[in-house]
Amino acid sequence: MSPDASSFLPETQAIHSGRGIDPATGALTPPIYLSTTFERGEDGTYPSGYIYGRSGNPNRNALAAALATLEQGTAAAVFGSGSAATFTLLQALTPRDHVIAPRNVYFGVQEMLAKIFAPWGLLYTLVDTTDLAALAAALRSNTRLILIETPSNPQLAITDIGAVATLAHQAGAYLACDNTIPSPVLQTPLSLGADVVIHATTKYLAGHSDVIGGAVVTKTANPLFDQLRLIQTMGGAIPSPFDCWLTLRGLQTLPLRVRAQSQTALTLAQWLAQHPAVERVLYPGLPEHDGHGIAQQQMQGYGGLLSILVKGDQDAALAVTTRTQLFTRATSFGGPHSTIEHRASIEAPGSETPANLLRLSVGLEHVEDLIADLDRALGGKNEK
Repeated sequence: MSPDASSFLPETQAIHSGRGIDPATGALTPPIYLSTTFERGEDGTYPSGYIYGRSGNPNRNALAAALATLEQGTAAAVFGSGSAATFTLLQALTPRDHVIAPRNVYFGVQEMLAKIFAPWGLLYTLVDTTDLAALAAALRSNTRLILIETPSNPQLAITDIGAVATLAHQAGAYLACDNTIPSPVLQTPLSLGADVVIHATTKYLAGHSDVIGGAVVTKTANPLFDQLRLIQTMGGAIPSPFDCWLTLRGLQTLPLRVRAQSQTALTLAQWLAQHPAVERVLYPGLPEHDGHGIAQQQMQGYGGLLSILVKGDQDAALAVTTRTQLFTRATSFGGPHSTIEHRASIEAPGSETPANLLRLSVGLEHVEDLIADLDRALGGKNEK
């Protein structure tokens, strides 16, 4: 019999939640259930609890159970990507509903809102969610959802989850928090007042840059989550059984990976803050960061993602990326290898990301090797 993983600490939850001994073989690692359909009982019921792959699968249910436990929620829905998770959450609203989202929210979400949901009839306002007065002023009688991302991507702004939850609930709205960057190891928004949590499981949860996925975890049963589940079942925005299996496998090392990456990122941020070629470091673990005080209160570590503003223009920033050896020029983050990306050149026109910003995803390499790599790249030194 599997233990109740919710009573354990994150390291133990990551190993045991959503997992059990296979009753047929005694295997510790769960099998991959590729079947799209399941046998009905003689009376027409479904004794196994499964009907069809679009509505449920053992691997998907196991991953959902694990994520709900780690995020201290009651249920989760897992998707084929993080974008699909956010898309379905927004689709669970109705035309003329009003959404508030951060001005510097992930550019893909801005594109969704502007190009898909606004023509469909959803109303939205982009505000600085770190400014509670501005957020309160943006509330309307038809505001149904406030979406926050903390830390934000790629500028690492910090939003006060508890304070925004209070504003949302006073207005009769839900609060959704994208928790991709810190992961539930470093931050649990549901315990701070959020109603739902969003993840791109592609990043830290799966952790190896080899599977795309997303998730929405709910604190309690509510109409918004019920509608989201209905849309997912009807529309089929689901991950494959193998993708779920890979993500569940990645969860087992999540606490160890995230804490190691977070510690290395802090060391790098402190070193970069003193580098003559760096104008500014954006990392909530630094005391000079605008959101440092709030981050100290609501996080248990500051994450493995940071951004730097290189002294100079876009060309100067891009040149740095051509000189790194360990930091690979690539999009996404959260894997075991370190990556570097010039964000403004990949984002949509009108992006507020500075032209001289580079986003660094810190992997699991030794910190001294990463420092040496960045020092060479920032100094423009030739390889010996």
